[in-house]
Amino acid sequence: MLHAKGIATLLFNFLKFTDVVGVPSKEPIILPAYSTIALVDEEPKIDPWALPELQNTGTKWSELDTKGKLLRVVFSFGKFILLLGFLYMFVCSLDVLSSAFQLVGAGDIFKDNSVLSNPVAGLVIGVLVTVLVQSSSTSSSIVVSMVSSGLLGVRSAIPVIMGANIGTSVTNTIVALMQAGERNEFRRAFAGATVHDFFNFLSVLVLLPLEVASGYLYYVSQLLVDSFKLESGENAPDMLKVITDPLTKIIIQLDKSVINGIAIGDPAARNKSLIKIWCKTETIVTENNVTVPGVANCTSAIACWTDGNFTWTLKNVSEKMYLDKCNHIFANASLPDLVVGLILLALSLVVLCSCLVLIVKLLNAMLKGQVARVIKKILNTDFPFPFSWVTGYIAILVGAGMTFIVQSSSVFTSAITPLVGIGVISIERAYPLTLGSNIGTTTTAILAAMASPGETLANSLQIAICHFFFNISGILLWYPIPFTRIPIRLAKALGDRTASYRWFAILYLLLCFFILPLTLFGLSVAGWQVLVGVGVPFVVLILAVIIINIMQSKRPQYLPRVLKNWDFLPLWMHSMKPWDRKVTSVTSFCRGHCCCCCNCCRKNIDKEKEKTSIEVYDNLALENEVNVTKKTTHL
Repeated sequence: MLHAKGIATLLFNFLKFTDVVGVPSKEPIILPAYSTIALVDEEPKIDPWALPELQNTGTKWSELDTKGKLLRVVFSFGKFILLLGFLYMFVCSLDVLSSAFQLVGAGDIFKDNSVLSNPVAGLVIGVLVTVLVQSSSTSSSIVVSMVSSGLLGVRSAIPVIMGANIGTSVTNTIVALMQAGERNEFRRAFAGATVHDFFNFLSVLVLLPLEVASGYLYYVSQLLVDSFKLESGENAPDMLKVITDPLTKIIIQLDKSVINGIAIGDPAARNKSLIKIWCKTETIVTENNVTVPGVANCTSAIACWTDGNFTWTLKNVSEKMYLDKCNHIFANASLPDLVVGLILLALSLVVLCSCLVLIVKLLNAMLKGQVARVIKKILNTDFPFPFSWVTGYIAILVGAGMTFIVQSSSVFTSAITPLVGIGVISIERAYPLTLGSNIGTTTTAILAAMASPGETLANSLQIAICHFFFNISGILLWYPIPFTRIPIRLAKALGDRTASYRWFAILYLLLCFFILPLTLFGLSVAGWQVLVGVGVPFVVLILAVIIINIMQSKRPQYLPRVLKNWDFLPLWMHSMKPWDRKVTSVTSFCRGHCCCCCNCCRKNIDKEKEKTSIEVYDNLALENEVNVTKKTTHL
């Protein structure tokens, strides 16, 4: 009987030297070889938009002793206090930045009513001023005061309000730049910030032409204002100001009466300083004898008499008494508004950027391990089927509520941008939170408008309602149906581009918030003919490029051979690589130039050190003396 090993050997040899039909073959059949190297080396594709798995890098709580647990609690509490402190300084720096730009003169752009009557110019002015002052509430308050005074009509103010909605999204885009150090974090953070930009851009692109053609926002808001009886309310809630005012009022205080006077065109206010000097004043009214040109100018027939060639009457004379000076830094400084504004501008920008960097670092340090996993699960979990669609609308309400509490959409969106970057919040969840912040900032404007006097309440409230319905209309356009959530796809595409070419983020910021608005403003000021003549061909070209790109990816068979790709164009027109080489070469030159200077300085220092060392050992007699001493010591 054969052993099992022998049977296996015979069977292998038989299969090796026989063909398919079982007939013995003269030559052995060589089976195809399958390499496993590719299977070993090939790495699974990683989705860059998937939320990273948050790892706990520290020691587990159960493994700590009593002292370790106590230290961890103390350090965690300290980090939380530091985070609140940096957030507080961030909000205060935004407030000071707003005051600085008003001192520099950003609000003067609103004074030309003839320019604001052009919808495109009004839109661009709203964008530029809000970008400069970093606050849509500041630009909106100027517009509301102009509408209340009758200097600007409600229909002319609607494009400015739309522009303010766009301009307020620049803050979180700047915040995203602080996470450019790590590629995937920057990809997610920049997309999470620019989803707000794309929502506002697309909403304006659709709703501004619709408003110009039909005036639907104007008529809907007017219908609502006329439908209920309006009464002047109390002051609007100012929860965040209560916290920040103790610090910001020590730095600078502005005279709001002068700002409103400039907005409504009061010539006397143009010559006054915006810096508030006297915080407590009292107006005393006294009845004095004054001379008038004639009897017709007397206040009453009883209080009117003549004395020779003079006619006298009794008249109430108001005299302003200055009781208490303000205590801020610049109250006693005899500096012009421009100089004070530039000083505050530089300081507030330094504090703003420093706080942003430190907030990102602290969040990265705090949101690790079990805490981060719990927060991530709560924020990104959907309701069970069939109520999963409700989750997004709950997020919108949360965003609106949080923005109402902090009284600033810029602060709220800037706070969630680093969380998107480090992977705690997905961009799909950040999108409805951002939409909610847009609604929250409009409810604040509505409450502020309801605090207006009775004679100006209707117009103020109408502008606030226009802002509210603009954002509601945008949400109806770009959120309810998943297919219409185009801002998410555009933000992800931009995030991929900026992750590959990080300099493109700065180009996007300058192009969308400065260069393009200024170009549109110049064309609109030149006249409708110039704007249409330049703008329409440009828009048609952009639309054609978008349609061809979509067809190249979806239906290339319907395109002519030359349009199936962009290779017929020069490389710099359809690829970022030539531009990247140019930017890299410029930055390398600058870095090399700076490093060359540093190296020269370093070489000079080394030469000085070498010279000093030579001078020290130049005395040979002293050196021999030292050597003799050493030998004696050894003996």
